[in-house]
Amino acid sequence: MSHTPAETRRLSPLKTPSSLPTNAVTDISTALTALLADVFTLYVKTKNFHWHMSGPHFRDYHLLLDEQAEQIFNMTDDIAERARKIGGTTLRSIGQIARQQRILDNDADFVTPEDMLSELGGDNAQLVSLLREVHDLCDEHNDVATASLIENWIDEAERRTWFLFETTRSQR
Repeated sequence: MSHTPAETRRLSPLKTPSSLPTNAVTDISTALTALLADVFTLYVKTKNFHWHMSGPHFRDYHLLLDEQAEQIFNMTDDIAERARKIGGTTLRSIGQIARQQRILDNDADFVTPEDMLSELGGDNAQLVSLLREVHDLCDEHNDVATASLIENWIDEAERRTWFLFETTRSQR
């Protein structure tokens, strides 16, 4: 049985056309997938702390973490779609996130508000470092579109880090 060209494309494995060399597609999509695992981890952790916030600054901290979680979540689709646009694949499951994440979970029954904010500040700083590594990889492969997206995410993560740092500074 012979297939039409359209049928052949539909039945073929995922192979999005890309002007990037195969090694660049592999390197960058692998890095983006690991980054996506970290972003999902940071999103869930931020929501965890948002849901379990308590204390005299509850409203301010609760709203701050909700705003930050939304910003983090908004990165996820862009990261995954960028991996697909260049011809790679991306996350397929929660299990894959758990295997690839580098940002640590926090399953503690109770975390003080100050510790929550401080930990998230460190996690966002770690995310900045991971984003810079992927940016460097994109520069090596001349993938300016992915690098451009990452530059905005670095700025957002640095802003979150700054807000969390300033919120946890003690008054003198």
